[in-house]
Amino acid sequence: MRIHAVHELYEERLARSTRPFRARGAKVERCRHCMLRPHLCICSHKPVIESNAAFLLVMYDDEVLKPSNTGRLIADLFQDTFAFIWSRTEPNAEMLALLEDPQWQPYVIFPEEYATPERVVNDVQLEQGKRPLFIMLDGSWAEAKKMFRKSPYLNKFPVMSINPEKPSRYTVRVASKENQLGTAEVAARIIDVFGEQNNAETLDLWFDVFREHYITGKMNRQLPDAKALNDLKTYQAQRV
Repeated sequence: MRIHAVHELYEERLARSTRPFRARGAKVERCRHCMLRPHLCICSHKPVIESNAAFLLVMYDDEVLKPSNTGRLIADLFQDTFAFIWSRTEPNAEMLALLEDPQWQPYVIFPEEYATPERVVNDVQLEQGKRPLFIMLDGSWAEAKKMFRKSPYLNKFPVMSINPEKPSRYTVRVASKENQLGTAEVAARIIDVFGEQNNAETLDLWFDVFREHYITGKMNRQLPDAKALNDLKTYQAQRV
């Protein structure tokens, strides 16, 4: 199994914790990669895709430790995914260097209502030789807004947003607004806009698999509904 940036960040964040992480469900035994209960582990079902897109997950402190986090689903599929813990006063030097790397064309993914009009773009227009780097601010809605406001190094990059037609399917956390989506759901919409519709659909289906297995564990059900995993397998078979 491929160990990706979110797995590595999880281990790094856990190693420097001065006290045990006490979020709800913290005492439950889990796979350290998919964060699901061992009998519900989905690691062996992880899809393999090819993409020209990259993601930068800027994660709010404990977010990477939360079993409910969906940012890791992006890293599961997109090989060029980078992940860092956000700091208001000491942003990670490696992250800053990544943002300046000439191979990338960064886009901050955030609702346009919080950005100045001149920063807002509706699609991806790449300069020659560059690849898109989609920056996701991963945390609760309040935390994401704080990261957006207090990260001056992001201010020079364009802002892309989506206007979801349907409410989030993510019932693990309660959104403060009906049209707020989980991080992986937003990434799927952005990838669709970028033109990689098959990858967007695969990420949506992978999100559904995670959601079903997570809720099964949360509700102490023994087995998940097989529909989500079957839908993913069927879609993968159709693409072969």
